[in-house]
Amino acid sequence: MKKNRQRCSSNKKILRQIPSIDKILNEPEIKEFSNIIDPQYLTALIRNNINEYRKRLIAGEQFDVINLKQNIVQALHDILNPYFCYAINATGIVLHTGLGRAPVNIRMASGLKALSLGYIRLQIDDEGRRTDRHLRINRLLHILTGTEAGMIVNNNAAATLLILNTLAKNREVIISRGQLIEIGGSFRIPEMLAQSGALMKEVGTTNRTHLRDYEHAINDNTAALLRVHQSNYRITGFTKQVSLGELVMLGKKYAIPVIHDLGSGALIDFSKFGLPKEPVAQESIKTGADIVCFSGDKLIGGPQCGIIIGKRKYIEKLKKNPLARVLRSDKFTSALLETTLQLFLLNRSEVIKNHSVLSMLLRPLPSIKRQAMRCANYIKKHLGPHVDVSVDPSVSEIGGGSLSTEELPTYVVSIKPNNMRVDDLARALRQYRTPVFGRVKGGNFFLDFRTVLKGEEKIIIEALTTILKSR
Repeated sequence: MKKNRQRCSSNKKILRQIPSIDKILNEPEIKEFSNIIDPQYLTALIRNNINEYRKRLIAGEQFDVINLKQNIVQALHDILNPYFCYAINATGIVLHTGLGRAPVNIRMASGLKALSLGYIRLQIDDEGRRTDRHLRINRLLHILTGTEAGMIVNNNAAATLLILNTLAKNREVIISRGQLIEIGGSFRIPEMLAQSGALMKEVGTTNRTHLRDYEHAINDNTAALLRVHQSNYRITGFTKQVSLGELVMLGKKYAIPVIHDLGSGALIDFSKFGLPKEPVAQESIKTGADIVCFSGDKLIGGPQCGIIIGKRKYIEKLKKNPLARVLRSDKFTSALLETTLQLFLLNRSEVIKNHSVLSMLLRPLPSIKRQAMRCANYIKKHLGPHVDVSVDPSVSEIGGGSLSTEELPTYVVSIKPNNMRVDDLARALRQYRTPVFGRVKGGNFFLDFRTVLKGEEKIIIEALTTILKSR
C-alpha cells in the first residue's frame, strides 16, 4: 500500500513535468521533422504520444520524462517508414499468415516491378474495346483445370459468400455436421451461410454422414449441396463421409448444384511428392462439381484471392451479382495470379524450382542443414563471446490451414545470447531494418532454415552482428 502511494506521488510529479507541445516541437531531434511532416500532423502525432504517456502514468507505470521524447522520436520515424516491407521468415512456418502466407517468387517480383512503371492493361482488347477482366485468368484456369469458366474475388471467404448468396439466398443448403469448420480469424461456415442469406440444413453427425442423410434432407426449397474440405483438422477412427462423386450423382438426380469449397486448394497432387493428399481443383471439376472455390495465396503460391471455377452458367450468375463488384480483386492481384498460374504450365521440375512454396516444402534436408551450418559457423567464429550457438534437428509447419497434420523435418540454428535476454534479442531482430522473425522457446532463439531463402543468411548474420555487438 505504501509503495503504491509512493508510486502515485512520483507519477504525479512526472505528470507536472510533461512539457508543452510547443516546447517539444522546439527540441532539436523533433525540429528535424518539421521540414518533413506537415505541422498539423506533426502536432497531432506529438499530442497523441503525450496523451498515451499520460494514460500509462496514471495507470501506475513508471517512466522518466526523457522516455516521452524518445517515444515521440521513435513514433515519428515509425510513421514515415514502411510497415509493409520485405521481411525474413525464419519461423519454419511456410505459409505464415502474419508474413503474408505464400512468399513472392522471382517471377512475381519481376511482374510487380513492371507493373509499378505506370498504367496496366486490365480489361481492354487489342481493338481498344473494354472486355471482361476475368478473361485472361479464365483462360489459364480452363487450361489448368478443365473448367468451363472461372473468376476471382479478393479471398476464399469472399468466394464462399458470393457463391452462397447467388445460388442459395433464402433457400436451404445441405451440409454435413462434420464439415461445419472454423478457420483462422473466427471464420465459421455456419456464420458465412447466415451472412449469405442461405439457410443451413445440417445432416449426419460430427464423425459419420451417409448419402441417405443428404437425400432425406432434400426438399423443394433445397438450393445446393455443399461440401467443405476440413483443411485445418482431421477426424479419425469411426468415421464416414460422403465422397464428392456420390454427392455429384445425388445432385444430378435431383437437379441440385454441388458446391465444393477446397479451402487451400491445389493445382498439383502433393501425395506424389510424399506429402499428404490435398484436394486438387482439376479432380473436383473432373468428378463433376458444379462450382469449386479455393485460395490463391496458400498452396497455389500466389496473391491473396479466392479462385472460383465451374459450370459457365453458374459463373455467369456470380458475375451478375452486385456482390461480385464489392468483392472484386484489384489489378495487381489479377496480374500476379496470372504469373503464378503461368508457372504451373511449365514442366514439373521447373515448377518445383521456381515456385517458392513448393520448393520450400520439397527442399532436401541436407540442403537445409548445409545452409544452417554455414550460418552457425560464422556466428561461432565472429560472435562467439556473445552467444552459444548450435545446429539442431527440429520440425517445420506448413501453416495457413494447409496439410495441417503434417510436420516437416528441418534443421534450426539455436542461439542463446550471453549479454541480453532472448526475448530482447527476438524483439531487436524483428525491429531490424530488414525484420527477421524466428522462434523463442526454452530460453533459446531458433532460426529455421527451411523458410530462409537463398542469400538471406547474410542479412541474418548482419542483423545479429549489429545487435549483439552494440551491447
